Amino acid sequence: MHYLVTGHTGFKGAWLTLLLLSRGHQVSGVATKEPPEGGMFKRAELADELVHDFRVDIRDTEGTAAAVSAAAPDVVVHMAAQPLVRESYRKPRDTYETNVIGTLNVLEAVAATPSVRAHVVVTTDKVYRNNNQEAGYAETDPLGGNDPYSASKAMADLLVQSWVRSFPGAPTAIARAGNVIGGGDVSRDRLLPDLTGAFASGRAPRLRFPHAVRPWQHVLDCLNGYLTLVDRLLAGSGQGQWNFGPGPDSFVEVGEVATLAAELWGGAARWELDGTNQPHEANLLALDNSKTQRELGWRGRLSFHDAVAWTIDWEKRVHAGADVRRVSQEQIAAFESRSAAVLLPI
Repeated sequence: MHYLVTGHTGFKGAWLTLLLLSRGHQVSGVATKEPPEGGMFKRAELADELVHDFRVDIRDTEGTAAAVSAAAPDVVVHMAAQPLVRESYRKPRDTYETNVIGTLNVLEAVAATPSVRAHVVVTTDKVYRNNNQEAGYAETDPLGGNDPYSASKAMADLLVQSWVRSFPGAPTAIARAGNVIGGGDVSRDRLLPDLTGAFASGRAPRLRFPHAVRPWQHVLDCLNGYLTLVDRLLAGSGQGQWNFGPGPDSFVEVGEVATLAAELWGGAARWELDGTNQPHEANLLALDNSKTQRELGWRGRLSFHDAVAWTIDWEKRVHAGADVRRVSQEQIAAFESRSAAVLLPI
């Protein structure tokens, strides 16, 4: 099977590329620019493994169409985005154009490429209108978004829903997921990269919102969910919207995550509170996975503790000089050998 992954040079994209290769698939990718020097895509030397490695900004309508057409994939997983809340305050126009117009360009390109048999568009848990409810948000809950990032992804989500209803084409589904963690993330303003970067350099990271609750999920659990959805689309069902989040034990305060990470890192690792004024971020975000568990049979394989421990283990081993590709492949093999955890509905 030939997969085209947009955003393949990013954190999730690199892990998805390696996971697909480990399962025997061919992979092509579309990304805006060269991968970051410290990112997993470059350090794991994934470029040579690709059928096509396109450098195209998804805001470029003609360029996106040409890349998808040239790749002629069986499956498209659209993950390319401006994915950071704080960056969306600094660059709102870029955020809206990338996340909304870019998604439209991918939809049009897929519609014009007859080889595509399944299309998964990845949005986020932040598409939901957040009222800090303790119960997880279900796929039927209303969408919204206070910050530019959340609003742009809600717009993209609605765009895909409208597109599917309006135009015939490849079976298409929306995957909504929350915070994912794992080794090799070098994105700005994300907790685990900030923590491990500081610990490795002997600094104490400063937390903006230590009491904010997030659903912490290992990247491999999330990506396995996307591929479970692809399999269902290829089998003739699975269209619609789907939540892929961790179990209830993974709804943990930022401060608790930082404390556990410091303990696992060892030595003098610790964190401090950042008391300066910060832009708005949602305090509580949780997903209701019951539909996904019931209808797709998908379950998480890693607990909250495991997700953090695997992330810290990856970073510590690589920081000590271990080969990025080998460490990542070992974690994928360990993940694949695990049976799905039995999780209660949220």
